[in-house]
Amino acid sequence: MSLPLRICLFSVLLSSAATFLSAQSSGRAKVLPIPGESFQLEDREAFIIRPSARNAGDRRQPWVWYAPTLPGLPDQEERWMFERLIKAGIAIAGIDVGESFGSPEGRAGFTALYRELTERRGFSTTPVLLGRSRGGLMALNWAAENPEKVAGFVGIYPVCNLVSYPGLAKACGAYGLTARQLEAELAEHNPIDRLAGLARARVPMILIHGDVDLVVPLEDNSLELRTRYFAQGGQVKLIVARGQGHNRWSGFFQNEELLDFAISQSRR
Repeated sequence: MSLPLRICLFSVLLSSAATFLSAQSSGRAKVLPIPGESFQLEDREAFIIRPSARNAGDRRQPWVWYAPTLPGLPDQEERWMFERLIKAGIAIAGIDVGESFGSPEGRAGFTALYRELTERRGFSTTPVLLGRSRGGLMALNWAAENPEKVAGFVGIYPVCNLVSYPGLAKACGAYGLTARQLEAELAEHNPIDRLAGLARARVPMILIHGDVDLVVPLEDNSLELRTRYFAQGGQVKLIVARGQGHNRWSGFFQNEELLDFAISQSRR
C-alpha cells in the first residue's frame, strides 16, 4: 500500500472515531429498543421516541415517562410496550439521572426534562410515569412533589421503599447525607411516606410485582405502597406475579392491562 493511500485511510479512521466520540458525547449514540432521538440536557443524556402521527384529538403530545434511563436501559424488554404505545400515538421519553435513588438532585434532572418537553416541545403537561425497578424511586419521588403533573403511575416491580432497596447505607451518598441523617429525614424522601399529595390529586396507579422477589421484596414495596395508598383514599391495582422474582419474565413487560392503563391515562 502506497504512503499517500495509508495516510488517506488513517485520516478516514480518525474522522470516523471523532464522529463516534462526538455522537457519544452528544447522546446520539444511545441504543434504544426502537428508533428515537437522544440528546443532552443539562449534561445529562435524555431520549424521546415519537409516534409517526398524533391522534387528531390530542392538542399536545401524550407521553409515557420511563425510568430508569441508564446505560442499557430502556432495554429490549420494553420493546413490546413501546411499539404499542407508539402505534397508539403515545411518545416515550426519559432522562439519565444516574444512580440517584430518588434524591433531590435526581428529581431536579426530572424537572429539567419535564420543562424541556412541556415548555419547548409541545408535550402534554400530565404524562404517565413508568418505573421499572429502581426507576420507581425516581418516578415516585418526583411525582410526590408534582402530583398535579402526573396522569398515572405504572410500576414493574418498582422500588417504593428506600429502606428495602438499596438500603440507607447505600442510598445516603446520593442524598449527600450519612445513613443516620437520611434515616432522620426519611419521611421527606421515601416514596411510601410521601403518598398524601398523590392520593389527594387522585393519581391512579397500577403495579406488577413478583411474589418471590428477593431484590425488591413485594411486601416492603408494592404491597406496602398499596396498603398505604388505599388508606389515604388513593386508587391502585396490584397484580401479583406468582412464582416470579426480580427477572426478565415476559409477563412483566408484555401485559395488556398495564399497556391499556398507560394509553388511557396518557390521553386523559
